[in-house]
Amino acid sequence: MRLLLKILLCILIIEILGGLSGFLTVNSIKDWYSTLNQPPGTPPNWIFGPVWTLLYALIGIAVARIWHAPPQPPVRRTALLYFFLQMLLNLAWTPVFFGAHQIGAALFIIITLLIAIAFTIFLFHKVDKPAAALLIPYFLWVSYATYLNVGYLALN
Repeated sequence: MRLLLKILLCILIIEILGGLSGFLTVNSIKDWYSTLNQPPGTPPNWIFGPVWTLLYALIGIAVARIWHAPPQPPVRRTALLYFFLQMLLNLAWTPVFFGAHQIGAALFIIITLLIAIAFTIFLFHKVDKPAAALLIPYFLWVSYATYLNVGYLALN
């Protein structure tokens, strides 16, 4: 399969999964989330959709590049395993925070996610340096989201 097709497929799948996660919890944003005390530096709600759309596209390109890279057992396989682990954690955070309103449990998930992203970047770098670089904005955004999660826990 050609790289471009893999990129399009990966972006589509990741955007759909991320969109579903957000769609399932949209009512909590209007009801529960709006009642929380916000930590300093909390962005307006409208920013999250465009940022995650861009990040999911970058993530899709990155994983497609790893998928397309020549097999380098066990590095490529381990990199993909870490990718799927961090993606599961990513998708778990939203329903735990917004759906179940479990700010503490969400903090545990997002810290674990941040660590998993760091390992994924490290492993991607061994397989394809541009793929690793594509995940850096994601790591930075999740670092910022971790700060916000800590703030919500402390203030609510």
